[in-house]
Amino acid sequence: MSVSALGTVLGIWAHPDDEVYLSAGLMATARDAGQRVACVTATLGEHGTGDPARWPPARLAAVRAHELRASLAVLGVTEHHVLGLPDGGCAEQPADAVVARLAAIVDDVRPDTIVTFGPDGVTGHADHQAVSRWATAAHARAAPAARLLHPVLTHEFLARWQAVYDRLDVFLADGLPHAVPAAALSLHVPFDDALADRKLVALRAQATQTSGLVALLGEQTMRDWCATESFVDAARESTRTWGSWRPDVRRVPDFAAWDHQC
Repeated sequence: MSVSALGTVLGIWAHPDDEVYLSAGLMATARDAGQRVACVTATLGEHGTGDPARWPPARLAAVRAHELRASLAVLGVTEHHVLGLPDGGCAEQPADAVVARLAAIVDDVRPDTIVTFGPDGVTGHADHQAVSRWATAAHARAAPAARLLHPVLTHEFLARWQAVYDRLDVFLADGLPHAVPAAALSLHVPFDDALADRKLVALRAQATQTSGLVALLGEQTMRDWCATESFVDAARESTRTWGSWRPDVRRVPDFAAWDHQC
């Protein structure tokens, strides 16, 4: 399957930067081909910092909203919806009400393809997992014929980048990372140099979350590490129950400013 076969694409994510880490190449490729791409972000990631004195929630939310618009503009995406839910508190929101809001957006966009987290939330973050449940329910309610894709990591990708993951606090629950063989993929987005550069620019636009990571890894490593996007059809994903993690005062990841990463 190619990106051109996806038709109109709707991404449903938890925090600003989820969409760019996990699907920037897909979105940019689709937009370049003239396809409609819309994006939903549940929260503005107002607690995504290890320095809350410098970045109180209201200030960080405002800055991250600007960063997200700039990042999406790099990819050619201008259709964007923010649900305004509390960062770190998605799992406590009334699911029926949120699903109804998402279903209304799905009904308006009429996507051929919805892209969102799998049940594991990729990293195990409870916000990611809640968004996965909501998006799955909205898909069933408003667009059951649409393709539902989940981003995944392959065994081959993890083997190549193990040294990077060893340096970072990325996977936040037991049993992760969840990986699949390359043969199980429904879609692998091909990256050339231009698309890899474009994704790096989109990532750097969200500087409150990515500048520290770029400094740590180096720009070339960051670019190459993120120049891979793979997806499976939701029906082929594991139905097991995953552990989850929520930010609190007892545990702050080493890269708290990057705590919603892919």
